[in-house]
Amino acid sequence: MIESTGSATAVSILGTGAIGGKIAQTMLAAGTTVTVWNRTPERTDALAARGSARAPSAAEAVAASPLVLVCVTDYAAVDAVLEATADTIAGRTIVALTTGSPAEAHQAAHKAEQAGAAYLDGGVQTEPENIGSNAATFLYSGPRSAFEEHRATLETLGSAQYLGADPAAAAVQDLTLFGLWYDAQVAYLRALETIRSTGIDVEDFAPLAATQLGHVVHATAGTAHEVKTRSFPRGPADLTEHGPVLEQLIELRRGQHLGNGALDHIHHLVQQRIELGHGREGLTTIIE
Repeated sequence: MIESTGSATAVSILGTGAIGGKIAQTMLAAGTTVTVWNRTPERTDALAARGSARAPSAAEAVAASPLVLVCVTDYAAVDAVLEATADTIAGRTIVALTTGSPAEAHQAAHKAEQAGAAYLDGGVQTEPENIGSNAATFLYSGPRSAFEEHRATLETLGSAQYLGADPAAAAVQDLTLFGLWYDAQVAYLRALETIRSTGIDVEDFAPLAATQLGHVVHATAGTAHEVKTRSFPRGPADLTEHGPVLEQLIELRRGQHLGNGALDHIHHLVQQRIELGHGREGLTTIIE
């Protein structure tokens, strides 16, 4: 039986895969008392050799520390951990570091709180190798008091961004950021498909694509300001100028394997805004 260390900075890590394992290594390097548990015990051997305590069960791992990081594949696995540790998590702060839906985050928070624990939902926006550096960003939501109590420990992993009391906030932002990557990556693949179909060398096209995508990146703060203030200046073109270009793109992409990126819908929204008298506004106005 592993006894609680009594240390306010002690951490238990449940799940020692790529993320959990790197978190444990980072915590150990920072001088934190670390207890680890994994469903496959052999996967904790290297961490035990580095100085972590190894718990024989999830319940004993939870009992060992005031802060518990659950680093598992999905919320089904989080729920399984919460059920297995329901008798030991009272008074602890549980941080679930996984990716899933807002509804799943709310369900996990409710289950943890019913058992007497504080619950922080977390999102990992980094590659494992960046954990412990300024390049790593972790998203947290849930009770501010729980976040502030453990902020210093969490900040050893990277930038710790608190998003508010709603436990679903981290899940929403985590998924949205992944969605942004998918949208941008598939848009680029769609462009490469179009270029390839004409016989143009896609590698010659790549630098031009980087410049075009750079315009979007450069304008992120300005675009967010337009959305927040509901002010939509013309920008590089107004809706009456965007409309014909969209029509031409729809025709160019007709029959493509990757589709046209919902440009039909975007063109419909542009036409709607023009009909409502917003033709001189910029493209951002379609979010209205």
